[in-house]
Amino acid sequence: MKKNKLDLKSLTASKSTCEHCHDDDGHSHNEAGENFTINTYLPAIISFIMLMIGIALDYFKSFPFFDGYIRLAWYIIAYIPVGLPVLKEGWESIRKGDFFTEFFLMGIATIGAFGIGEYPEGVAVMLFYGVGELFQSAAVKRAKGNIKALLDLRPDQALVYRDHSFVAVSPEEVEIGEKIQVRVGEKVPLDGVLRSEKGSFNTAALTGESKPDSLKKGDSVYAGSINLDGVIEIETTKAFKDSSIARILDMVQNATARKSKTELFIRKFAKVYTPIVTYLAIALTFLPYFFVENYVFQDWLYRALIFLVISCPCALVISIPLGYFGGLGAASRNGILFKGASFLDTMTKVNTVVMDKTGTVTKGVFKIKDLVKDQIFTEDEFMKYLIAIETQSTHPIAKAILEYKPEGEAYKATDVSEIAGKGLKGIVNSKVVLVGNKALMKANQIEVPQETDTIVESIVLVAIDGKFAGYVTIADELKEDAQQAIRNIRAAGVTKIIMLSGDKDSITQEVAKQLGIDWAKGGLLPEEKLEEVEKLKKLPNMKIAFVGDGINDAPVLAASDVGIAMGGLGSDVAIETADVIIQNDQPSKIAAAIKIGNSTRSIVWQNIALAFGVKVIVLALGAGGLATMWEAVFADVGVALLAILNAVRLQKMNWD
Repeated sequence: MKKNKLDLKSLTASKSTCEHCHDDDGHSHNEAGENFTINTYLPAIISFIMLMIGIALDYFKSFPFFDGYIRLAWYIIAYIPVGLPVLKEGWESIRKGDFFTEFFLMGIATIGAFGIGEYPEGVAVMLFYGVGELFQSAAVKRAKGNIKALLDLRPDQALVYRDHSFVAVSPEEVEIGEKIQVRVGEKVPLDGVLRSEKGSFNTAALTGESKPDSLKKGDSVYAGSINLDGVIEIETTKAFKDSSIARILDMVQNATARKSKTELFIRKFAKVYTPIVTYLAIALTFLPYFFVENYVFQDWLYRALIFLVISCPCALVISIPLGYFGGLGAASRNGILFKGASFLDTMTKVNTVVMDKTGTVTKGVFKIKDLVKDQIFTEDEFMKYLIAIETQSTHPIAKAILEYKPEGEAYKATDVSEIAGKGLKGIVNSKVVLVGNKALMKANQIEVPQETDTIVESIVLVAIDGKFAGYVTIADELKEDAQQAIRNIRAAGVTKIIMLSGDKDSITQEVAKQLGIDWAKGGLLPEEKLEEVEKLKKLPNMKIAFVGDGINDAPVLAASDVGIAMGGLGSDVAIETADVIIQNDQPSKIAAAIKIGNSTRSIVWQNIALAFGVKVIVLALGAGGLATMWEAVFADVGVALLAILNAVRLQKMNWD
């Protein structure tokens, strides 16, 4: 499956970030995947040192040799390390028919500055732009690295029997009819039939069913199930490309194709803004000839170059990603991983949260929920009888019962026998004990209280010496913060909360009632979940975030406006498909993700307003001849610094 990982969803945060830029082909001076070493920063360091030396030599004027061609050569050498990559990007864009990029503006402005003898200004403008690009690329690399580290921590092999031993191969290499071995805790790599006498499987990731599935020899086993008990052997019945996992992957890819991609403000704006300022700069150079006395071409060219430097969107290109990366960093520190800046934006528009049940708001682990007994026995005595019988069972429900630790010496059971499909029978303290379902009680003429008919959870009935003694209910436990999570989601501005689950509808409705969820539906197959979400998406003004953790949730995660996966215990495919990953499995982080999105969007728009406000003022001064190129450069520097400080505020905020 490794070769499919990057096909399912683009995992590079750099793609989302480059939506702020004009470089539609994704070019960048520093690709996010490369290692950031001293060599990465060396060009900027060389240019900075040479610029500072050149300015010092210009200022003191004590070195007559630093003049003419020597001075020009010095600044050209200072310019090349930071300027050449930008000029190359600009040339590549022009060759592809895209003239008006920030690379074009920066190239024209800085080369023009050299043309009129303003060498230090030309180097300084390009140096500042290059440093901004480094900051941006470093932030992209960190975000991308976090995602890859999370997604690559997964086994991807099948133990197949060949040449008298089990060997590890890729699941794609296993043929139909071959025998594979699956150890305890491992995922079943391919669909097949069980060849061992029995097996117990956690299918929550595949079907959404919270109750572990106990199978016997000859039963079907599906890829993605987790083996819970003992080493088992399976005979494969389908090739990997036809397995349950592969079918769901195909659904994911189709759903992803229907997913609209968010384009952030600056990319749309720049396509109009950049040509306009270029033509205005040309007009500023030549039109005054017809209206101004004593027209001096060099003066008006200088003003036009200042105009280009000021109007260049590089401050926006830097400040906007910094705002989003501030949000990405803050989210990461809160255990929330966004796979791109655009999803921070989309989270602010979510008004409906649809969630899975098992593993999302519940722990996916069986526990004793209720214990009801006859007054003849104490609670500890009742449980000792029950535990004595269940000790002989390997059923997952038995394991939940054995977690109970009564006081005193344990009882011993003898002559324990299994009654197929009904339960167990044995002798404890010379008493006949029956443990099982209603069919077992009915077969032994044991009258069961009517109240048990309304119980939706898994129930274990107990009879001792021919009389009903009590029962325990076994249920999946709610996560500690589940109820608070629902309250927080509503407080974050979400108007509707829905639950869709593959678990029994009765259990789903009970959990939804406990949590105060608006509407719920259970017993759904993966494609039925997808259909329900597709229906919701057709409603007007509907922005949906889906929260899940299983393989069965992957198609819905891909189809929703924002897919949120539980990353701690969630399935590989769900994590890979989702746009947002909650790394500690706490549903209360859903509201935090929405709040972080809102705060980030606010910071970004503040940065946009700040950048444009400063640009308008300095543009007016530059066009009127009241601002030099240095002031233009420092105006951009000031905006970037203020934007950085503004973005840093995100690290100080609290979203609990």
